[in-house]
Amino acid sequence: MSNNLLQGKRGIIFGALDEKSIAWKVAQKCIDQGAKITLTNTPAAIRFGQLKEMAAKVGAEVIPADATNDKDIADLIDKSMEILGGKLDFILHSIGMSINVRKGKSYTETNHNWMQKTFDISAMSFHRIMQCAYNKDAMAEWGSILALSYIAAQRTFSFYGEMAESKALLESFARSFGYHFGVKSKVRVNTISQSPTMTTAGEGIKGFNTFVDFAEQTSPLGNANAEQCADYCVFMFSDLSRMVTMQNLFHDGGYSMTGINPQAILAAED
Repeated sequence: MSNNLLQGKRGIIFGALDEKSIAWKVAQKCIDQGAKITLTNTPAAIRFGQLKEMAAKVGAEVIPADATNDKDIADLIDKSMEILGGKLDFILHSIGMSINVRKGKSYTETNHNWMQKTFDISAMSFHRIMQCAYNKDAMAEWGSILALSYIAAQRTFSFYGEMAESKALLESFARSFGYHFGVKSKVRVNTISQSPTMTTAGEGIKGFNTFVDFAEQTSPLGNANAEQCADYCVFMFSDLSRMVTMQNLFHDGGYSMTGINPQAILAAED
C-alpha cells in the first residue's frame, strides 16, 4: 500500500544484486512510495547479477560504480543528480563482502590483506560516499543516509569473521559523519541492524541457515524479513523520522534485547 511517503524525493540505492537483495526490496518500496531513484553496483556485479533486468521493470536507471573508487562515486552522484533532476534526498549503503569469510578462513587465521579489502569495501566505502556527497553539497536539506549493519558490531559471532569489525566501523562512521552532515544541512545519518536475512550474500556464510532458525526462535517477534526492513528504510527516508540521526537502530524482532527465549532452549533439547 502506498502512502506517498517519499513523493518527490530522489535517491541512490547501492548494492542491489538480485531479487533476494534487501537493497532491491528497498528500491521497490521507495518507488512505490513516490520516489525517483538510481541503482548502482560494481560493473562485475551488474554483469553477473539481475540488476539491469530488475531496474527495467521499475523504470530506474543503473549506473555502474565501484564504491571503493572516488572517481566512480563522484561520477555516480553527478549523473544521479542529473538524471533525477536535483539534489538527493536519500542514500542507501547496502554493501558488504569478506574474502576471508568466502574462502572459509577462521577468524584466528585471517589474511590481513583480505581484511583490509573487507574494510575498504564494507565500511570505508560508506565514508567515501558520504564525503563525496558532503563536498559536492549533493544532499538536500533534511535528507537521510542509511547503511545496513548487523548485531555482530556489538556481539561476537564466530562465523562472521572480520565483517564484525567492519560493521562496527560502519556504525562509527554514521555517528561521526552524522554530526557534520547535521550541522551543515540537517541531513541525518543512521545504520539499521537487521535480523539475519536470507540474501545471496548471507547464503555464502557457513552455518547461516542454522543461525537464522536460532534467531527466529529467540526473538519474541521472530526475524524481520527483507520486505519489513525495506518498510523501515522507507520510514527512515521519509520526513516522519526527521529528528533521528547518528543512531544504530535494531530491526530484529527484539533479538538484540533478549537474553534467552525458553522456546529456544526447548527446541535445543529436542
